[in-house]
Amino acid sequence: MNLIGIVGTNADSSTNRKLLQFMKQHFAKSATITICEIADIPAFNEPDDKTAPLEVKLLSEKITASDGVIIATPEYDHSIPAALKSVLEWLSYTTRPLIEKPVMIVGASHGSLGTSRAQTHLRQILDAPELKARILPGSEFFLGRSLEAFDETPTLLNQDKVVELEGDFAEFLSFADMTNEISQKNPEQAASKRKFAWENVNGGVAK
Repeated sequence: MNLIGIVGTNADSSTNRKLLQFMKQHFAKSATITICEIADIPAFNEPDDKTAPLEVKLLSEKITASDGVIIATPEYDHSIPAALKSVLEWLSYTTRPLIEKPVMIVGASHGSLGTSRAQTHLRQILDAPELKARILPGSEFFLGRSLEAFDETPTLLNQDKVVELEGDFAEFLSFADMTNEISQKNPEQAASKRKFAWENVNGGVAK
């Protein structure tokens, strides 16, 4: 299975990047994970022609070609980083590659809560009409005290968290398989969602 791992921050140093790097090496026998950075993607500016800049177009193409997406998000002020929100706004406003795409959310934080609030917020965002990702239900991977969680390779040191992540990842692979099979049988559903426009909504009811 070919997956895209999105580092949900533009920070030079991030334990969420380390988490994705660990997942890439640890799950190499069951999936190929390509890690994508967002640091070079410009801030969203709502272009009139809805044309995505090259950096967004390349990320969108990778998402479209993948079997699923893993988003690793930090938590800033009880939410996701502005850089990640900006990327999602680009994708929703232009190419919409996340529609019907299986998504797994993970997160690492320096504190003890492990991005619980940010992950809840991200789930809400990904359910927006212009994104409509298929988010893995029932599994939440929170990694707290992340500055102490990895060695230099980076390997996740807490074996209990490794076992938890293995279970969550196995569920995601099954979820992605089922979701993609359903999507392939109903391609018109995703096509219809990509045509969504707020201009066609009146009082919350589509015309």
